[in-house]
Amino acid sequence: MPELPEVETIARTLREGRGEVNSILGTTIERASVLWERSIAAPSVPEFLRRIQGQVVHHIGRRGKFIVITLTEDTLLVHLRMSGDLRVEMDGDPAMLPLKKHDRVVFYLQGNKRLVFEDARKFGRIWLLADPQVELGKLGPEPLSEELTPAAFYTMLCRHKRQIKPLLMDQTFLAGLGNIYTDEALFKAKLHPLMGAQELTSQQAGELLTAIKETLREGIKRNGASIDWVYRGGDFQNQFFVYGRKDQPCLVCGTPIERLVVGQRGTHICPQCQMIKK
Repeated sequence: MPELPEVETIARTLREGRGEVNSILGTTIERASVLWERSIAAPSVPEFLRRIQGQVVHHIGRRGKFIVITLTEDTLLVHLRMSGDLRVEMDGDPAMLPLKKHDRVVFYLQGNKRLVFEDARKFGRIWLLADPQVELGKLGPEPLSEELTPAAFYTMLCRHKRQIKPLLMDQTFLAGLGNIYTDEALFKAKLHPLMGAQELTSQQAGELLTAIKETLREGIKRNGASIDWVYRGGDFQNQFFVYGRKDQPCLVCGTPIERLVVGQRGTHICPQCQMIKK
């Protein structure tokens, strides 16, 4: 958490604005302040501070779980990991606004704005790269890409003997899925998370890809899910079929939802709807 829909929502807010928060497109980064040096993955902190100064924000997008901010000369990549967030502060002189306890990196923008990277657990990372493919090139295809067809997805699955849930969460296989949206997509496709990827038929692969795309699009439409203190602002949690619903009745068949551990991750299933066929 956050996963693809939450990251997409944050990127869209930075790009288009939302409510009282204006877009930061076209603004100049006048300077930055690094309060937790390990938040900067590359380059060194002194070089980061030197290179970021004076660069203009030209585009804001997403790749997998990365927020991708294209600048005049470099690309700023932000990975929120477990507890990261980005917020824009608009009012007053940014130098006078008190920072919060978990603020790690601050970008001071023209027009008395600042972009703040907040990260309570300190797992999030920021890169400033001349070539973003140094990091982004490691990722698998985008699940919402039109180029990811059922046939292509089936071919990808056939190459692996891993359990389907850990494989879907492997960012080198498919970029953007995490625990929540994987559980929801597997339920929608009526697939048990312990199934081997190579066991799926071409029809099941197509149904799974459709479920993944539908689940992610609904998550984006609802601005992601707000389930803890880390990310707030979405309401997809109100649409969950299985995630976090242990012992509650399945909304399809009424069977109590079960929680098991798959690949060291808490996993929610309906044992009736997602039964492993012998």
